[in-house]
Amino acid sequence: MSKDTLNRYLFDNADVRGQIVQLEKSYQEILAAHTYPAAIQGLLGELMAATSLLTATLKFDGDISVQVQGTGPVSLAVINGNNLQQLRGVSRWDGDIPADADIAQLMGQGHMVITLTPTNGERYQGVVALDKPTLAECLEQYFAQSEQLPTAIRLFANGKQAAGMLLQVLPGESDHNAEFEHLEQLTSTIKAEELFELDATEVLHRLYHQEEVRLFDPIDVTFSCTCSRERSGQALRTVAKAELDSILAEQGKIDMGCEYCNSNYSFDSIDVEALFNNAPTSDTQQ
Repeated sequence: MSKDTLNRYLFDNADVRGQIVQLEKSYQEILAAHTYPAAIQGLLGELMAATSLLTATLKFDGDISVQVQGTGPVSLAVINGNNLQQLRGVSRWDGDIPADADIAQLMGQGHMVITLTPTNGERYQGVVALDKPTLAECLEQYFAQSEQLPTAIRLFANGKQAAGMLLQVLPGESDHNAEFEHLEQLTSTIKAEELFELDATEVLHRLYHQEEVRLFDPIDVTFSCTCSRERSGQALRTVAKAELDSILAEQGKIDMGCEYCNSNYSFDSIDVEALFNNAPTSDTQQ
């Protein structure tokens, strides 16, 4: 069984849709770039599962960003993704963090920002306060505010695996609350160990064996960083050349690092001259 998949499903006897995401390799690749405390590993895992679930609800090609910001020891945690279920993420923190810290202890006074950027179309941004006990409950509040769709979300992460489920009334069918509430009660019984160990078919049978459920083909979820030497060079071209020359005179080279994957792109004086003359730069990555 692949541990990095998202599965969509529909109920034939209710106007409700669902999704299951199970992550392992892609989650580990996000954590590998930094030495995160255990609580932040959990936060990033939940955010990653949440972003995958949200991405699967999109009806357009484009990008999504789910980030939490706050006044606590964790100032930022963000997962970026796209409609191809390619995800990357990073967190910034300061000081010692207890392994069992919850969202309030991690973020302090904070908010969640969800940004949708279609390839063609207008950018949309939604904000919701981090004033619920869990990240999942904050996301449920986001859907209640932004889309007025009854939504139930479950998120789990343990530093090795991450998983989540989303249950939602179909758009335009929000009057069917009794059906949704019944299915929500069933979904709320899912345990982290079940999502970590069982495949989607087994999970659905365990939860909804008395319901008529259609499970669609799985979608692969992968870690993918969009950094490149070319993009780093484009960023350097936005800086005054005199300032770059000053850095080169002092340090001999300019290093451009990626927070997401820890890749480093190094530019010497010849590379910088080439950037401003539109010539190719040497392929130096460390």
